[in-house]
Amino acid sequence: MLLDPQELIPLQQALTDAGLIYDGGIRPFLLRDIRPDFIARLPQLPLPAVQLGMDLTTFNQVERLVDGSAPLEIWLRNAVQFLQPYPQATLFQQALAEVSRRVAGAPPVQDPTAPDLPQGSLPTGLEKTIQRDDTLPYRFVAGAQRVGASVARLEVPQYRNGIPALSSSGEPVVFLGTAWLVRPDLLVTNHHVVNARDEGDLAASPADLNLQAEHLRAQFDYDDAARPGLSVGAARLEASDSGLDYALLRLSGAVAGRQPLTLAADRLAVQGVQDYVPVNIIQHPGGRPKRVAIRNNLIYRANYPDVSYFTDTEGGSSGSPVCTDDWRVVALHRSWAAIPRVRFQGRDTAWVNEGTQIAAILEHLKLNHPASYTEITGA
Repeated sequence: MLLDPQELIPLQQALTDAGLIYDGGIRPFLLRDIRPDFIARLPQLPLPAVQLGMDLTTFNQVERLVDGSAPLEIWLRNAVQFLQPYPQATLFQQALAEVSRRVAGAPPVQDPTAPDLPQGSLPTGLEKTIQRDDTLPYRFVAGAQRVGASVARLEVPQYRNGIPALSSSGEPVVFLGTAWLVRPDLLVTNHHVVNARDEGDLAASPADLNLQAEHLRAQFDYDDAARPGLSVGAARLEASDSGLDYALLRLSGAVAGRQPLTLAADRLAVQGVQDYVPVNIIQHPGGRPKRVAIRNNLIYRANYPDVSYFTDTEGGSSGSPVCTDDWRVVALHRSWAAIPRVRFQGRDTAWVNEGTQIAAILEHLKLNHPASYTEITGA
């Protein structure tokens, strides 16, 4: 189960406290984006409260469907959106953060407000940035298109002891993520995406990790649900590190017609309250068609080798490139968490995201995989 069954009770009560009835008006909204064939198999019950309990119990027992999506994660995401005007939204945000972390196997994000963190590099008063000129050169749009063409959706099959893992329904277990090109035949993503394990699960053995890398699929140009784009297989795992949470994958062949992304080799630093560093993320949230989070995604803290920032991401966004306005990749997005004590632009915000600085990944490659480092930096 994704959550303890007792954790579902407050969610049910929260809808009641908000004065909402889980009926034909609310339920379809909360079920949207969940696979229709799965929804069709759900029992239809006459009492809204009983239907709510049955839906949540069923979703809680399904880690993911054949397409890699998690019904409970989607339901909670829809609930957060629906309940935005209500104070009960915070409870659903916390549940969504917990479920997303578990289904993605992402490492937890340390609370940047914790007292043991180094001080002096935490910008404050970020609401003052509204006085800045937020316009951009037109070439920013062209840069987004160029970078987006090199970003791919990943499907990673899970292997256990050399055998493809199957769900209770007999379907292959698939994990979702995002990746991007650093060479025409080299992809970067998160280690935890290729690891393809739930939180708390034992890490994949080296043999299973390699099998998962060799059998994953990278889907380029998946910009619309009606057009699947270009699917490319992988040949092998070239390098990885669980601490920095990165993986370098060799594709089965070069992907033509797109440019590898430009890397920022220098360490990123935030110089106090006057610094204003926005970052942009092109991603496949929840395994859906490509989306871009631009502007107002300011860096909150740069604490090498990590960087924390504000943005909109979901499960499936792991492995996305975090880019500055000139579309240089400064970090590899890896995870997010609900942290309600952070203030952003004068308001409390529920989310902070975290990535690994590209400089740290390059340093690791230089020390441990010099051939790969030379191949990437010499391009």
